[in-house]
Amino acid sequence: MELTLLAVMPGLLIWLSILLLPWRPWSTRESLDSQSTILDRDLSDITVLIPARNEALTITETLSALKNQGDNLNVILVDDQSTDNTAKLAKSVNLEQLDIISGKELAEGWSGKLWALEQGRKNVKTPYLILLDADIVLENNLIPVVLEKVRNEQLQMLSLMAFLKMKTFWEKLLMPAFIFFFKLLYPFHLSNKPSSFIAAAAGGFIFIETKVLEELGGFNCIKNALIDDCSLAKQIKKNKHKTWTGMTHSAMSIRSYETLSSIWQMVARTAYTQLFYSPLLLLVCTLLMIAAFGIPILALLQSQSPVLTTGIIILGLQIICYRPTLRYYSMNPLYALLLPLIGVLYLVMTWSSAYRYYFAKGANWKGRYYN
Repeated sequence: MELTLLAVMPGLLIWLSILLLPWRPWSTRESLDSQSTILDRDLSDITVLIPARNEALTITETLSALKNQGDNLNVILVDDQSTDNTAKLAKSVNLEQLDIISGKELAEGWSGKLWALEQGRKNVKTPYLILLDADIVLENNLIPVVLEKVRNEQLQMLSLMAFLKMKTFWEKLLMPAFIFFFKLLYPFHLSNKPSSFIAAAAGGFIFIETKVLEELGGFNCIKNALIDDCSLAKQIKKNKHKTWTGMTHSAMSIRSYETLSSIWQMVARTAYTQLFYSPLLLLVCTLLMIAAFGIPILALLQSQSPVLTTGIIILGLQIICYRPTLRYYSMNPLYALLLPLIGVLYLVMTWSSAYRYYFAKGANWKGRYYN
């Protein structure tokens, strides 16, 4: 029994640490939403830059929402060699000041999204730039709220973690946890401190000073990065600029991940990249995840009182840490009971990502492979 109890203790220490860390990585306090109050509606200083590759299902809704942000908003859409009618649908929205650029063939050494953004960046003439994914719909007045925060706090970059679609069972089970785990890896409170080496960002919505991006040489500084958002934040913080990242209800992803396989594909695309393609870090991650999720599950099946009690305490700590995320997204709190299972699933997805890196073509996104 002593060995079994000893095996459970690392999980207890992990969850106690997560709960008691002063920067509270489980918290949802870093948040920003749109307001009904009319702020400065003149958005002539801002260009929204949208990379789009085969986004016929989402682009109309994304562009239509920009009509309700303010006046004189500039929009550049880079049609990244789509094989569907993305560009035609974009034109049908009749958005004022919309410039559609036909993307060139992918340059060697670039990821597709960053190559599209770099082509669009060269046409930006405003002091501010918003990098917006083609599946992100903004609530009315969000951009004026962001602009006000940037100016008041003298930020050079602000990013918002979009509200992911959570309609199907698998989305409800795994999407809140996706954000929860992301915040454990990149605590927003630390990332928002200029003195911290942590650099977090959410690529769906990034507001940035154009001159700051030009200082970096455009997107060339991160041209082959698959986790481009955090890589960009790291470069900006390295240049002693202020960044801020938070959650929001007001930038919503309308991309569906209705099945386990679709979520698996999304996670496996970059999970091993998060570990810098390091077998050692993969091993460390595996041991931590087993200690945090796997062994506590087994502890709940034990008959020995001390082991069972420790397992119950660990589950209670998991629920306490995970509840704020579920509450933020108005999810059933009972999903917190499934966090051990969710953790094991994400570990298997991470191993799947490593397998693809070593034995398959690498990460696949929109018909392109990256390794």
